[in-house]
Order: sequence, then C-alpha cells, then structure tokens
Amino acid sequence: MKPHPTWVLATLVLAATATATAQAQTTGNWMLRGGFTRITPDVDSGDLSAPSIPGTKVDVGSSTRLSGGVSYMLTPNVSLDFPLSLPFTQDITGDGAIAGAGKIGDIRSLPITLLAQYRFFEPTARLRPYLGLGPTYAKLYKAHGSATLSGLTGGSPSQPTLLSADSRWGMTLQVGATVAIDDHWYVDGFVSKTLLRTTATLSTGQSIGLKLNPTAVQLGLGYRF
Repeated sequence: MKPHPTWVLATLVLAATATATAQAQTTGNWMLRGGFTRITPDVDSGDLSAPSIPGTKVDVGSSTRLSGGVSYMLTPNVSLDFPLSLPFTQDITGDGAIAGAGKIGDIRSLPITLLAQYRFFEPTARLRPYLGLGPTYAKLYKAHGSATLSGLTGGSPSQPTLLSADSRWGMTLQVGATVAIDDHWYVDGFVSKTLLRTTATLSTGQSIGLKLNPTAVQLGLGYRF
C-alpha cells in the first residue's frame, strides 16, 4: 500500500521542523571574549625615494594592547568573528643604510577585521580548533616623525619633517582554538597573519613602500550565551 501524499507531506514537514529545531539548539550562540593581543609586523621595506641615502629603509616595531572579540555561530561549525582591540602604537626605526639611527617616528594602527571561521568537532567538545579567513581594513593614523627623521631629511625644529601612512585593505588568515571551562566560560587563543602593504609619505615629498604583513597573537577569556 502506497502512503497517501498527505502523509508524505506531513512527514517531510515534521522532519524539516525537527531538523530546524535541532539546529536552533546549536546555532545563534553569541560568544564574547577579552584578553590581550600582540601585533608583530614582518616588514619588507623599499628604499626611501630621492633625495636620500641609497638603501634607506625602515622597520616597524611590535605592540601589545587590551583586546577581545565577538563571535556568532551561524551553524554548529561555522561562525563569524569580529576581533576588537585598543589602537596599537608602534615605533618606526631606521633600517638598511640608516639602521643605527634609532627611532624616527611612531604610528597608531587599528585593524578592523571580519572573519568567517570553521570550527572543528562537535559543539559539545571541550577543545574546538578553528580556521578563519576574512578582510582587514588597517587604519593607520596619527603618525609622528622624530627629531632624528627631521635631521635625516633636512627638517628643522621650526619646520619638522611630517610623516603619514596610507590606510589599506588586506586579507587575514587565522588559526585558533577554544577550550571550554564549563557550559559558558572558555579560553580562546589564535594566531593570524594579515597580508598588508602601505606607503609612507614625508612632508618633503619623499615616500617609501612597505610590506607590513603583521602577525597577531591573541589570548583571552570568553563567555558564551
């Protein structure tokens, strides 16, 4: 005896409802975390444009700040993540032909990143490694040149050499994991790499191209609700 079409339809509706209910129990979870992030640029500097000493390059230092993030579980294994942090302040030092010059300036950076993550294992697993990928907008601002920079480029106390850098888009790759403490609290840690280029410009008209490609390491304590 063939099942009546109405029963077939009813069965399919019930199955779909049960599936949606089961999924609703493991998705829609917000996750908040707070901790610290250290950013370390992997700088590949071009040469400062003329007039300058041939081989004049720069380096950019590391910085650690209070940080955190917000995650939202779209499915039991897929999430969106928005890392947060206070702005980083990073020293700019001479490199190449001016490697001994010391600090020639500093700059603030604020990476704004949105990551799509895939989380391995079941939602109830204590350890959940994850991979992330997404765009980053690196806002570079409040750059200051030092007296050393002015001395190298012909500036003076009355007319110091000014420094600026272009904010740019990049792509971020992320590897991390969460370790559950209980049903709500967890420890989160990740390492990310952002592929990023920028150009720094001096008020003298000179410029220098940089690959920054920073690595970020974050460790934090999170709460799921």
